[in-house]
Amino acid sequence: MTYRVRFLLLFAAACVAFPERSPAPVVFRPNAKAKYQNPGEAEISGNANELFNKAEAAETRGDHKLAIKIYKRLVKRYPRSNHAPEATYRAARLTENGGDLLKAAGIYRGLMEAYPQTEHFQEAIESQFRIGEIYLNQRKKKVLGVTVGATLDYAVEIFASIVRSAPYGRYTARAQFDIGRAREKQGSSDLAIDAYQSVVEKFSNDPLAVDAQYQIGYIWLAATRAGTYDPDAAEKARIAFQDFLFRFPKSEKAPQARENLALLEHRQTKGSLDIAKYYDKAKNYRAAVLYYNEVIRQQPGSSESQIAQKRIDQLRAKVGEAALQSAATIAERNAKNNPKKTAAKAPASAPPTHEERAPVPPQMRGNPNDIAPLPPSADSDSLPPPASTDGSAPPDAAATPEPSATPEATATP
Repeated sequence: MTYRVRFLLLFAAACVAFPERSPAPVVFRPNAKAKYQNPGEAEISGNANELFNKAEAAETRGDHKLAIKIYKRLVKRYPRSNHAPEATYRAARLTENGGDLLKAAGIYRGLMEAYPQTEHFQEAIESQFRIGEIYLNQRKKKVLGVTVGATLDYAVEIFASIVRSAPYGRYTARAQFDIGRAREKQGSSDLAIDAYQSVVEKFSNDPLAVDAQYQIGYIWLAATRAGTYDPDAAEKARIAFQDFLFRFPKSEKAPQARENLALLEHRQTKGSLDIAKYYDKAKNYRAAVLYYNEVIRQQPGSSESQIAQKRIDQLRAKVGEAALQSAATIAERNAKNNPKKTAAKAPASAPPTHEERAPVPPQMRGNPNDIAPLPPSADSDSLPPPASTDGSAPPDAAATPEPSATPEATATP
């Protein structure tokens, strides 16, 4: 008998003599199929109490991976056990301490949804909020110039779960506000405005409503700088800042809101002046005077209005008052001077409808070339930085300001 054969026989005898020390990758049970079991998993068995004690013992001796494994096994096998909520919370806490934040947030979320009456509900909310803000403020990682990981999407998912699970909790307004911050960082302006609007409407008495209303105006203000001047965005920004001043006239951001409104009015006036100069240069003096008058109406007494008035006087002296009147004004004057002639030219038809009898605004009459506006040229005005609670701009001027500190925010562990 060779040495190798003797060794194998000796090993087999040892396995028979000491079965508890030998691995059993295949488990045979009476009236059951053979089942493969990983080495080390044989100890994860027993009822809820036994599993909880085993997990607790593993946690005590520092074997956190095994403790998490047993806690999860307990919850899976005995979800209605009295130990299940505590086991879920401990698994989440150990996972978070191990650095796997996204997985920990998922376990915390499962705890809130499956066991809303648990004594750890508030702790789960706070932990989720803490993890969400880590992802919100985390810089994007790049490998060979390619962005890796959608941390802002993770943040939105975590904050949304807080809003769903605790719609009236102490962190809910902040979570909703942070959804807006994340969407704004992603460049999704519409989604950011929706999130901020929810803060204003649902949490109007929360201090964060001030920041949310201001940010709505700021997003629209920033949109007026994107490419060609957008008068619709400018109007929405103006309305948002006016709403802000109406709701929060004593806010520390009120001076900034007034400055932004003044900037919008100045840019609107400058745009009208640029259009007037364009028509003036093209010798379309009627359209030019129309926009010069618009400049005077928008900001009377300003330097732009003085330039506009001076040019109107020069054009009157150059071409005469009649040449500067719009086609609509001329048509109205002719109709007044020759009512019979105008009536004779009108064909017989059915009585006019209400819409036909309604007066047509002057800007909708006459030659379109006299009143068609052109986009003003881009100017070098810079946007004011978003408001910050300490009165200073954040390092990134295009970024959303950090919201005002609240008792809820500072309570985060």
